[in-house]
Amino acid sequence: MTGYFGPVSNATYMVLTTFRRSGEPVRTPVHVVTDAADSIAYFRTWEVSGKAKRLHHTAEVEIAPSTIRGRPTGATIRARAQLLEGQASQGAAQLIAARHPVLHGRLIPWWHRRRGWVTQQYQLHPLA
Repeated sequence: MTGYFGPVSNATYMVLTTFRRSGEPVRTPVHVVTDAADSIAYFRTWEVSGKAKRLHHTAEVEIAPSTIRGRPTGATIRARAQLLEGQASQGAAQLIAARHPVLHGRLIPWWHRRRGWVTQQYQLHPLA
């Protein structure tokens, strides 16, 4: 737990809080992976999900380590989400698949392809 995202670096799940246009928070549990220095965190979703729509207009989020059902188990961290494209997106997808090989290495990509969904990777940046 050395970097900004250290508190979620060992967590399998984090609760991601996105905000509606009205400012109302929406909490969703997602898988998380951090880089080696815990300075950047990544998660994924599909393009038509509610959280992707909310992130399109409000990039500021709150995250915290959580249970599979989204009950926070640690301190809340404020961050800014950025949609990744191209090589950066592929690199994040590989990191996520390496951390969660069965679920994100095989099942989720297969399910998204089967449904015709485009999987999107997001990078979380510390808020200054």
